[in-house]
Amino acid sequence: MQSSLPPRETLPAVIRRSLEQPREAALLERDGTGWKATSSKQVIERVETLANAIRASGLQAGDRVALMAVNSVDWIIADFAILFAGCVVVPIFPTQASDQVSFILRDSDAKLIFTGSAELAARVRELTAAPVIVFQNGGADSLALFEDRGRGLAAQWEAALKPDDLAVLIYTSGTTGEPKGVMLSHDNVAFNAESSFSNTFDILSAGSNVLSILPFSHIYEHMILYGYMLRGMHHYIAHDVDKLLDDLRDVHPVTMTAVPRLFERVIARIVGAAKSEGGLQGRIVPWALNVGRDYMTAKVRGKDPGAALSLQYRLAHSLVLRKIRPRLGLDKLVFFVSGSAPLHFDVAMTMLGCDIPIVEGYGPTECSPVVTVNTFGDNHYGTVGKPIPGVEIAIAPDGEILVRGPGVMLGYYHNPAASSEALKDGWYHTGDVGELDSDGFLRITDRKNELFKTSGGKFIAPARLESAIKRSVYVSQVLIAGEGRAHPVALVSPNWDLVRQELGIAADVQPGTMAERSDVIAFMTDQVRRQTADLATFEQVRRIAVLPRDLTIEDGELSPTLKVKRRVVERRYAAPIGRLYAEETARA
Repeated sequence: MQSSLPPRETLPAVIRRSLEQPREAALLERDGTGWKATSSKQVIERVETLANAIRASGLQAGDRVALMAVNSVDWIIADFAILFAGCVVVPIFPTQASDQVSFILRDSDAKLIFTGSAELAARVRELTAAPVIVFQNGGADSLALFEDRGRGLAAQWEAALKPDDLAVLIYTSGTTGEPKGVMLSHDNVAFNAESSFSNTFDILSAGSNVLSILPFSHIYEHMILYGYMLRGMHHYIAHDVDKLLDDLRDVHPVTMTAVPRLFERVIARIVGAAKSEGGLQGRIVPWALNVGRDYMTAKVRGKDPGAALSLQYRLAHSLVLRKIRPRLGLDKLVFFVSGSAPLHFDVAMTMLGCDIPIVEGYGPTECSPVVTVNTFGDNHYGTVGKPIPGVEIAIAPDGEILVRGPGVMLGYYHNPAASSEALKDGWYHTGDVGELDSDGFLRITDRKNELFKTSGGKFIAPARLESAIKRSVYVSQVLIAGEGRAHPVALVSPNWDLVRQELGIAADVQPGTMAERSDVIAFMTDQVRRQTADLATFEQVRRIAVLPRDLTIEDGELSPTLKVKRRVVERRYAAPIGRLYAEETARA
């Protein structure tokens, strides 16, 4: 197996090799007048200059440098420069709660912080005495002035680096407690980028357009940017998810990495736009999407869709489905890649019905992160694919997924007890539960520590139920509860715009008021029951509470990667959860 692995390299070596082939548009971002291109030559020149400035400011090899900003070319330049300077990158989500930012800065002992805006800089300065450099700023602390300090210096700081040196210290999102600092070496990340891209992105040509929308602060997109560099792509960087449609129509990407929520939102917006138009359009678009889903489900599962469904699909495709892909700017798309959370089979089939294929993968931060992924040529929908080259997986007797390979972390920073618990007998214990099918494709069933048992002794996998419920375009967020109870219940945050349209509720009625209306509760309860009707009886959700607002990162209910913090939400909404069971007991 070792002979097939990519060579062990430092990340600066990977970057230099990636930029050897000159290209005028290595990185692109909007600058107010259009897309501004940064050439490969400009990238390496800026990186070297900024690296020299970092070392000239007094930092030493191995010092930690935090990076807290939204995606931008400056983010990438700073990331690369920190590594070229021999320092360690500490990515922090700009949306992260201040108490967690404070913990990360303190635990990592960051000596320097790059931020994206004056507002972020002000937040950070309240938490640390370390110097702060600001990307978008004309003051004395601006990136431009700091970068100037490195001009004319010829030091090659990265020459002393080794592949096993710490490169990235990235903190887990902390859904169950304080964040843990995951230590990733140069080789961890370089291997993952090389192996993932040779496995999944090998059919994409150099010079193709790609678009990043996921935050670089997340290890997945952080690794992806190295892969795009290696493949010689024209890498477009989106600044605002709300302008994604404009970006897609401008860029016409051949691929893009995303999370399941994005696909759910795309479907919801298509339906919402059709219903807003009303009339025949309001009826035919949802019908066409459902037909496309059912037809592709039959085809992918190797079943004959039958004459009636085939005829309906041809009609739906002609009238609606074939038009969606070009209208979204996806006419050149080869495939989307989905990760970070479970992608429901129905969502994938709905997108496939619109000629939009999705390949799904899996991997925790601790594995740099990709462990398994499907490929365009061998895509087993409903699974997260096979291990990438050089990675091994095993299923423990209790169903836990175990991983070993060059991408597995060095350990947790300042946390030897957690490191020993996670890294045992040469395997990383993921905490995820899964199974391998007869062809070696992995299927994730849930998180080991999130499974709960009903009073009837049945185990519930909440993510399975939540994924099923979010098939409804009327559902924005959902959390399943029910530990020790007879059956599960759901907390649901609706897609309010669509619910208003469906129930004819005036625009000035606020969500807090709508959440208490009997017609809204009845409608959302029916949606949840429909989506769980095909599950086992003990998994079916009978009762729900409608949340008065969306769960948010700012209120500590979501992680920066939009994962629900179950303990926080269950504690905060303990009263409505209790009332659901009390009302049912009273009626019994």
